[in-house]
Formats: sequence, C-alpha cells, structure tokens
Amino acid sequence: MQYNPLTKEEERVIIHKGTEPPFTGKYVQFHEDGAFHCKQCGEPLFSSENKFDSGTGWPSFDDAIEGAVREIPDADGRRTEIVCANCGAHLGHVFRNEGFTDKNTRHCVNSISLQFSPDNPQGAADHHRLETAVFAGGCFWGVEHHFKKVKGVISTTAGYTGGHKANPTYKEVCYTDTGHAEAVQVEFDPAQVSYETLARLFFEIHDPTQLDRQGPDRGTQYRSAVYYANEAQKKTAEELIEQLKNNGYNVVTRLEEASTFYPAEGYHQDYYEKTGHEPYCHIYQKRFTD
Repeated sequence: MQYNPLTKEEERVIIHKGTEPPFTGKYVQFHEDGAFHCKQCGEPLFSSENKFDSGTGWPSFDDAIEGAVREIPDADGRRTEIVCANCGAHLGHVFRNEGFTDKNTRHCVNSISLQFSPDNPQGAADHHRLETAVFAGGCFWGVEHHFKKVKGVISTTAGYTGGHKANPTYKEVCYTDTGHAEAVQVEFDPAQVSYETLARLFFEIHDPTQLDRQGPDRGTQYRSAVYYANEAQKKTAEELIEQLKNNGYNVVTRLEEASTFYPAEGYHQDYYEKTGHEPYCHIYQKRFTD
C-alpha cells in the first residue's frame, strides 16, 4: 500500500506515537463542514458533524466513521489509543464518561494526524489522497490570499516554519531570533491541481529575487523559501527555479526540507477575506514563458 510522504514532525506523532502541544493544531478551532481523513493513508475517519469544542486543546469528536478507527490499549497501561484502522497511524486517545456530549465519548486527536476535505465523509472509495505544500514569500496574508482561490486547494493555513523556536508567537518571529519564516501550508487534492501548478503560482505572486524581504517588509522572516515534503516536490521546485534563471531572474529562493509548521494566531488566518482588503505586495506577475 502506498502512503502519503510525512515530514519529520508528522512521523514523530503518526509513526512514533507522539503528541502535539495543546492548542497548537490547525483543527482545534476549526468549524468547516466536511470530513477529516488520515494524514498517512487518506481514509476518512471523522465527520465534522461529530466534532465539538472540548476546551482540552486538541480536536475532539464524539463519534468516528463506522469501522474507520481502531482502539488498542495504550503502552502506559491506563489510556486507550486510537489508530487508523486502515494503516495503523497514531491518532490520539479515546476517553469516555466525561459528559461533554450525549454520546459521552471524546476521540482526542492530534491535528497533525488529520487532513480535512469538504466532501462526503462516507465517500471513501471516491476520495483522493490529499497532499501538503509549504511556501514562504513575504507576509503570509498575501500568499494565503492567492492560494485560497485555486481550485483543488482544500485548505490554507498561515504560520511559521524553518526556525528553531517551538510554538513561536508573531511578536517573537518579528522581533527575536526564532529563525522562522512567515509561511503558508497548503493542503490540496492532486487529482484537481498539481504541485507544479501551485509552485508556479508561488513564484508569480511574489518576487523571488528579493533577499530577506518582500516589498516594504524587511527581515529574514519575509524570506522566499520552498519547504518541500519529498524529493518530487524538491525536483519540481529546482526545475522551476532553473527556468526562471534562464529567463533572466536572479532567484534567491531557498529550498529546505519541510519541518514543523506552527499555525499563526487566529487573527492572521484568512486575513484579507476578513478585512475586505487586497494584498499590498503580492501582485500576480507572469514569469514563466510556457
């Protein structure tokens, strides 16, 4: 069986049964209608109809799709672990008799173990495995704004990556040495849009020749970078950069292996949709000749 490639942080949680810090996952405060799929194999696990706010810091569901989640005794001898019934990916733990809902069950799940899709949760046979791409190109408001418009993009998240500080805040990224860049994590359906199409758009909605800045925004947090999830993404980005160089662009975009992605504060998400404004330094400009 072929699985989706995982980042090192995803492997820590999904393969080695780790836990992401509370209140950091992208699906904690998330209220869209659809299905939550296994990050590793793509099988649907939970419906948004069963998601509720438990206040515990992790996404909570009072039921799972029938047959999708398997329960096994946890190694600590006290809790009950839940895993994807299809591939065995670690999801989190299940707790009962807490009184949160009438079903009296809480599937406590790591966001990093999930992928969201606004589709019919029962449509396992028709489900296409989702993939993730991460791009940094200046202020994440504008980058996210453009990717949200692309057909086949399932979700976008503004956040921080590429640095050394765990769970950074916006203030820390801007004013201290966290090493992080403002970036956008894009979940997409490869059956509808290719990684190459997204990467091409990335290079045409920001200026990849500007070093550690974008328009009026200056600093290493505004650097241009592609955080590739696998060798195929890396090769695609390298080929596009070579095309741009052949077209006369002095590209300074960094290529780095994807690492832990930390979602930004809520007010940064969907910023231009909330404010009704337009990006001030992310204007589309065609740079590829084919």
